[in-house]
Amino acid sequence: MAIKVKAVERELKVGKDAGKYRFMMQAEIYNTLSAQKVISEASVRSGIAEGALSAAWDAIGQVVKVWATEGHSIAIPGLGRMRFGVRATTVDDVNKVSTGLITTRRVIFSPSVEIKDELKDTAINITCYDREGKIVKRVTSTDPGNIEDPDSPTDQPSTGGNNSGNSGNTGGGGNSSHEPIGD
Repeated sequence: MAIKVKAVERELKVGKDAGKYRFMMQAEIYNTLSAQKVISEASVRSGIAEGALSAAWDAIGQVVKVWATEGHSIAIPGLGRMRFGVRATTVDDVNKVSTGLITTRRVIFSPSVEIKDELKDTAINITCYDREGKIVKRVTSTDPGNIEDPDSPTDQPSTGGNNSGNSGNTGGGGNSSHEPIGD
């Protein structure tokens, strides 16, 4: 399997290069799989009846919602951890602290080492399209597979593996260039 990316030649509308054409990349999304599709496939792979899996799926969803709203970081087996957080502006005086400082609420997902390793080891295929929509080039990745790591205290990307998991990121702030998934 490979991640499919398209690079489309488009005219820049803003910035110092406005009016110039550049190739902009984005992942191709095939479609969104329904919960029922996931349950059916999990049933085939596990031998557990669809009805039992569906009931468990619904119950797990309810538990995750309740525990996340109570402030817990919740393990999602085989995938990572999920929690809620906020972005807020800062103030220099405790008397100015209020909920009005909160600019957004966030769902923060931190992938597991296994998911990072899977992404690192997955090839990327890029199809380049010119401004008329014609395919002009195809590229297959030869990069080292560096993974962005929002929990890493440095600007160096993770290469998967050996990630300690939680580093104490509270989900606040928001001035980092490596923000957790879900922003």
